[in-house]
Amino acid sequence: MDTIPVEMFKKEVFGLLDETFERVPQTSAFLDSGTSLFETLATISAEEASRPVSPTCASLAAQVEHVRFYLEVMERAILGESLTQIDWGEIWRTVRAVTPEQWEDSKSRLMASYRHVRETLSSLPYDHADHVGGAMNVIVHTAYHLGEIRQALCTLHETQRSGVQHGPD
Repeated sequence: MDTIPVEMFKKEVFGLLDETFERVPQTSAFLDSGTSLFETLATISAEEASRPVSPTCASLAAQVEHVRFYLEVMERAILGESLTQIDWGEIWRTVRAVTPEQWEDSKSRLMASYRHVRETLSSLPYDHADHVGGAMNVIVHTAYHLGEIRQALCTLHETQRSGVQHGPD
């Protein structure tokens, strides 16, 4: 059976976590400079976070709350907690417009959840499939939503330039 050293795995995982959430290094794996999740969110106003790109799409505020919720659920799963009755749709149904204060609070809660999950991932022995899979899931799921956020932001900026409005004001 072939194995890789745990420290090698952790180095790669934490490099991808840093790139996905915090900052893109010069030798990035997949993002352009300045496009990590927190770098991207720092450029978004509460007004932009409140505006979905269409009447059937979620707001950026909902995307952020979903990522935060996912991190918290994933951490519980990684730690072996039995998860039942998780309402994955609640955020999509309930998070819409945010005030500037709510937007800042949402970003702060996301940062706190990320820091907590990062500490948990750092402390794992990676001797169980849930540890390895959980670390990978956090990166992949967040990268997906980062792409959604960046694409929605691009669309919002284009509609603002053209004067077209989508969704509620």
